[in-house]
Amino acid sequence: MGRERLVRLQIMLDDAELEAIENWRFKTRMPSRAAAVREIMRRGLAAEGFKVANVGSQSDSYGVINSPIADKVD
Repeated sequence: MGRERLVRLQIMLDDAELEAIENWRFKTRMPSRAAAVREIMRRGLAAEGFKVANVGSQSDSYGVINSPIADKVD
């Protein structure tokens, strides 16, 4: 049926980022938080038109919400 998942990926979120993901999860009726994050990642990987990360950019430049580079298109 499903694929066996053998790798755990951990990320740190602030309260607002987690709330944004949870709101999206419930709005789209995803069965779990993990499923929601996988779907968001799938959509992100399929998206085009986003700039490549700048050399030397910091991790905190890439947030779930209000990211300075979010939604920038070439």
